[in-house]
Amino acid sequence: MSNGGSLYDLQNTNEAASYIAARRSGVPRAAILAGTGLGDMIGALQVQEVIHYRQIPHFPASTVQSHAGLWVSGTVAGRPVALLQGRFHLYEGYSPQAVAFPIRVLQTLGVKTIVLTNAAGGLNPGFAAGEIMMIADQINLTGTNPLIGPNIDQWGPRFPDMTAAYDRGLREVTLAEAQSMGMAMRQGVYAGLQGPCLESPAEMRFLRTIGADAVGFSTVMETITAVHGGMRVLGLSTITNICSPDAAAPASVEAIIAVAKAAAPRLGALIGSVLAGIDDFS
Repeated sequence: MSNGGSLYDLQNTNEAASYIAARRSGVPRAAILAGTGLGDMIGALQVQEVIHYRQIPHFPASTVQSHAGLWVSGTVAGRPVALLQGRFHLYEGYSPQAVAFPIRVLQTLGVKTIVLTNAAGGLNPGFAAGEIMMIADQINLTGTNPLIGPNIDQWGPRFPDMTAAYDRGLREVTLAEAQSMGMAMRQGVYAGLQGPCLESPAEMRFLRTIGADAVGFSTVMETITAVHGGMRVLGLSTITNICSPDAAAPASVEAIIAVAKAAAPRLGALIGSVLAGIDDFS
């Protein structure tokens, strides 16, 4: 309902969380934030309530193709889960705090585990379009940070540690579930850029040089915020196209979305299996 950075404070976060809590039964212990082309991925979710982002006080509006802008409450294996169909990006003109606002709302609601998904370009020459990469670490190349400004101690520490931003335990569970499902699972480093321009060949070469396996325009703001708030993070990237600096080819948004949608059922099945297999979301 608004897109100014100064509005994303403790009071407005509490108001948004209160609105959502009043319209659903059960506190979500885990949440999934769905990226480009991945909004309908979680077939295991038993839907209880659907709220449009525009109904939630102070919530930003999704403006990007394939981001529906819906907060879906339901259960997976009998456990309350929230699915956010659509995220926000710096390139839309939103502040880092606005991009991170849904994470703060989830934190306020008591969510302890969050699954972040995205569509990403593959930089690792061993990757192929349509594969899933579990994020092991990230490189923030956006030039900004959602924690800039006064720290709100109620949310988290001034200087959060990022040495294990993507929870090792969740990664082990996910890897085991993928193996049991016969699903190939890549692991690697995700580089987050501001966007919206897709990478030039020189930028692709640079990103490979600094150790990135995949690149995209999301996820790093949300991960920093979730770590700051003491949440466990699982990051999953659908590799939608291969960024080859020596044989660069144009990549259309439509083609990227198509690959993400084709991979969504497999990704959704994996996430559903992971959430169903976690004994304690906390």
